Amino acid sequence: MNRSPEERRARVVLVDDHRMFRAGVQAEIGRTDETGVEVVGEAGDVDQAITVIKAAAPDVVLLDVHLPGGGGVEVLRRGSELVSASGATVRFLALSVSDAAEDVIGVIRGGARGYVTKTITGTDLVDAIFRVADGDAVFSPRLAGFVLDAFASSEAPPVDEDMDRLTQREREVLRLIARGYAYKEVGKELFISVKTVESHVSAVLRKLQLSNRHELTRWATARRLV
Repeated sequence: MNRSPEERRARVVLVDDHRMFRAGVQAEIGRTDETGVEVVGEAGDVDQAITVIKAAAPDVVLLDVHLPGGGGVEVLRRGSELVSASGATVRFLALSVSDAAEDVIGVIRGGARGYVTKTITGTDLVDAIFRVADGDAVFSPRLAGFVLDAFASSEAPPVDEDMDRLTQREREVLRLIARGYAYKEVGKELFISVKTVESHVSAVLRKLQLSNRHELTRWATARRLV
């Protein structure tokens, strides 16, 4: 059931391992008198998330895909068990820097009601929260195609052994570097230092047996990761 602007209220838990990002989201959407959204808890890893969800019983959990302790999929698994046992209605909306098909499909299969990227505006995020709270499925525009394609096919996606060698963070760095981001821009996007970006790039090049970022870009383009 859709709510009028005057009636809209949603209790939200923020789950993201970057404290500054959580603070920014709360500042953007947590003005309850204006948005109708009340941030009732925060968490930075899987165990914290389960504890906060159990204690706060929110309407919607804003969930990052990549988290210490097993990632967003593990929060969905344990959170769904918790919700089923309690009888509460808690819905999950993925909010991630990643727009990779495997990340989108993974959390949707895990039970999330939607997936939006961190480029979303505050106004659109508030709207997405209420739509998910009402039971709708919400996706950033280009991500909906991933889900339709995945669920329209009965075949499992092919295994990419090269990609499987990379950690989730290395995959994020790879995609941004392949899109032409400078190290400093990658660090800003992922909330990590330039030195950490350099370490991840070195690890990616070593694991994929590539020599430089130009080869990396060609490798990623060939796999439609850019």
